[in-house]
Amino acid sequence: MSKTKGVSSKTHTKKQCDDYANQHNPNNKAYLANRQNKKAMSRKPDRSFYLGDYAPSEWFCYSNPFDFD
Repeated sequence: MSKTKGVSSKTHTKKQCDDYANQHNPNNKAYLANRQNKKAMSRKPDRSFYLGDYAPSEWFCYSNPFDFD
């Protein structure tokens, strides 16, 4: 098993080897596009707070109990 990163010309076509090289060359548009795609995919989803999800949504849980005396 190979311990180096990359693709082998024995198992991949010339086009596949060229595409891999383009995606790992910082001076290439494919590299920049790949980096932007990875950044966009790694963003965490927006986690909105919904009252019923984390806390009870009944009105009396958040009121002052002495208001009703």
